[in-house]
Amino acid sequence: MEQHQQFQDSSKKAHILDKINSPKDLKRLNREQLKILSQEIRDKVIEVVSKNGGHLGGPLGAVELTLAVHHVFNAPYDKIVIDTGHQSYPHKLVTGRRDNFHTLRQYKGVCGFCNIEESEYDVFGAGHASTAISASLGIAKARDFKSENHKVVAIVGDGAITAGLAFEGLNNAGASKTDILIILNDNRMSISPNVGAVSNYLSKIVLRPGYFELRKKTGDLLRRIPGIGPEGVEKLGKAEERLRTLSSEGNFFESLGFQYFGPIDGHNLDELIPALQNVKHLKGPVLLHVKTEKGKGYAFAEKDIDKFHGMSPFDPVNGSKYVTTTKMTWTDAFANALIRIAEQDKRIIAITAAMKSGTGLNKFEKHFPERTFDVGIAEQHAVTFAGGLAISGMKPICAIYSTFLQRAYDQIIHDVCLQNLPVIFALDRAGLVGDDGPTHNGPFDIAYFRAIPNAVIMVPKDENELQHMLYTATLLKAPCALRYPRGNAVGVGLDTEFRKLEVGKGEILREGRDVLILGAGPILYDAIQVIEELKCSATIINARFVKPLDKELILRHAQKIRKIITLEEGTINGGFGSAVIELLEDKGIKASIKRIGIPDKFIEHGKQDMQKKLAGIDKESIKRIIMETLSK
Repeated sequence: MEQHQQFQDSSKKAHILDKINSPKDLKRLNREQLKILSQEIRDKVIEVVSKNGGHLGGPLGAVELTLAVHHVFNAPYDKIVIDTGHQSYPHKLVTGRRDNFHTLRQYKGVCGFCNIEESEYDVFGAGHASTAISASLGIAKARDFKSENHKVVAIVGDGAITAGLAFEGLNNAGASKTDILIILNDNRMSISPNVGAVSNYLSKIVLRPGYFELRKKTGDLLRRIPGIGPEGVEKLGKAEERLRTLSSEGNFFESLGFQYFGPIDGHNLDELIPALQNVKHLKGPVLLHVKTEKGKGYAFAEKDIDKFHGMSPFDPVNGSKYVTTTKMTWTDAFANALIRIAEQDKRIIAITAAMKSGTGLNKFEKHFPERTFDVGIAEQHAVTFAGGLAISGMKPICAIYSTFLQRAYDQIIHDVCLQNLPVIFALDRAGLVGDDGPTHNGPFDIAYFRAIPNAVIMVPKDENELQHMLYTATLLKAPCALRYPRGNAVGVGLDTEFRKLEVGKGEILREGRDVLILGAGPILYDAIQVIEELKCSATIINARFVKPLDKELILRHAQKIRKIITLEEGTINGGFGSAVIELLEDKGIKASIKRIGIPDKFIEHGKQDMQKKLAGIDKESIKRIIMETLSK
């Protein structure tokens, strides 16, 4: 009831937020007004995300930090780079996108991540984690080369500091001596809870109250003493830093070359603003450690951080999701099958990279906690870790979103496929994912796995075939990629017993004479419906395996039917259709071939149906192309 009253009241009263058109407007506000604005921003974020879906916990936790940074620094002249870009909702609200914020993650609306085409305040695009430090260092170095003097600030949070790329950036930035401020927004979370030694280390660092003020007063005092002067103060300052490195629990960062300060309360503007003002003019690399609470200000998000990281539309009054369907999702189908298989085979090990709930491994963990490993935002480590398990006789399944597995391409090639290790890559969110847009779309996996020797690629047409493919993959002595889309599965019944599929063998779904349709994945169901509507005669083949292809089946039908259409929800460059063309060319078969797949461009955010229409892989596009092919 209290939550309901809050939303009613917030819709009636005048808002400070209504008068914030740019960060310059923030500078006119006093601390109390900024605190009021913080709550208004939280209300707006909850209001819009509850309608549109989106990320919630991260943005709510970054409100005061965002306001303090924009209050102290001078964007867009000063460059503010936000890591794990879903933290950027408050940033977007105070940088000129308030009036169309209601279009968040909708087609042609506000992007759910930082987008350089959307605003000059979005300095660097970010949908994947841990890029801000490296990008900021590049921006800072470019500034130095051009003899400019703007500030460069990287806000790193939501677990991004645990990734290898962040460490590489820290290592290089600390040694560079370049003026750069890294703000570590430490909320102890990524998507799943942070794991690892660094997370434990950060949680132990203690607050050093009044350090900035003490340092300033000491410097002023020393300058007044005859015979010391500025050079003496500088020497004493360096000695103090060395002593602080020995005694401070921030010495990890200081050993990398950073001046470390904190941690401070990231929700206390009375601490944040003075701290930022104090470090703003320091020379060299500086790291300010800020402690925040994910989901701050919304009780449901504070209580269930995992659930409220990213949400479909929900009721803001009680925090419950709106039920839109009773269908099983692809993720559920994968998780349920994996649990059943693991009950039969104790060598099954499940691995994910900070995505336990997103990949369904939270379900698996309830049954097999000792066989579930969440390695944090560390896809490269996840893959090589799986390789080590596989070479020792275990059966590791890496359940990682297609878009995130791209970060571990070298490890897939060098550490798994080169050694022909039986690691199973369960690629959730393959194809077009909808509202999260191009940073999270997964169209490239077929193409990038096709290029790797030893890799087997499976694409199920429905959830029943998925469970048989997963079972088959656990019996192989080779690396295997099993890719499936986001959202609801087809809705077919599930066999009670697993069936081993013959590797490299497809199936005929229907036979006809006018056109040959070769497909991989659930897109085949659209083709079947179109053929039924058109009442035309078509042979439809479910490839099942993109690699190895069922060459005998495809060639036998291609020799009889020379009008051919290939279907896939993956990039058309180097994908399934390309594999078919290469096969026919190698065998000297001349045919008219039309490939239907995701074109050579990044598909912008919007609902999945809209994205498929934009890409030309929706049912109507398939129907049009079949009609054109038949009319030739």
